[in-house]
Amino acid sequence: MFPNARLRVLVTDPWFTKVITTLIVANALVLGAETSPELVASFGHVLHVVDRMALVVFVVELVLRFWAYGTDFFRDPWNWFDTVVVAVTLLPAASGAFSVLRALRVIRVLRLVSVVPSMRRVVAALLSALPGMASITALLSLVLYVSAIIATKLFSDVAPEHFGDLGDSLFTLFQVMTGDAWSDVSRAVMEQQPLAWVFFVGFVVVTSFTVLNLFIAVAVSAMESQMSEERAEQGRDEFEVTMDVLAEIRGLRSELQALRNATSN
Repeated sequence: MFPNARLRVLVTDPWFTKVITTLIVANALVLGAETSPELVASFGHVLHVVDRMALVVFVVELVLRFWAYGTDFFRDPWNWFDTVVVAVTLLPAASGAFSVLRALRVIRVLRLVSVVPSMRRVVAALLSALPGMASITALLSLVLYVSAIIATKLFSDVAPEHFGDLGDSLFTLFQVMTGDAWSDVSRAVMEQQPLAWVFFVGFVVVTSFTVLNLFIAVAVSAMESQMSEERAEQGRDEFEVTMDVLAEIRGLRSELQALRNATSN
């Protein structure tokens, strides 16, 4: 019968979560060990058996959770995430162009995100921050595009290997924005155009020090909102538990009073 209350108690028990978390970590270590030819040569069979056993346990866990919650299982997006991760790893290994499916087994490690509450909180905060990040990404793309056009017009003759056309300029400025050897690029241009430092310093200040920091600000704001919502929800849960306890105490007092009245009569 769906749902099953006893199974729900089992799958939500802290020890059950700890067992699954430990198994995910162990499976991650096994998948990492399989990348070593020496370990595969010595313990290949054992590693394969452990990997298969872990997959079986993950499938059984999903079945138990579905049995425990019934159709409510699919109302939780994290359950969808776990189902997709396990389903992908169940795909049969193939050769040739589809051999990548075997490598996808490693995504089972991502189940730690759904099992560990702190990781789940971070992912939820990042997802809620996506709308704000989209606006910042659009602004950054606009700044990068305009700067690439300017750089192509100014430095295409001086450094054609970096700014020969719009595509080269976009890639070079993206490299400059990330701070990867940007001083080498700027100094190569400054040998021919000494005032080029004005462009590069301004670009780095606008992109790296201003726009990119907006991503951090949006992410932190989303995290704070997520934490506030969790505290509020936890407070409501505690209040409901307190009210239930008080109602039970009142009921016990009423029963005691009734017993006293019956005894006195």
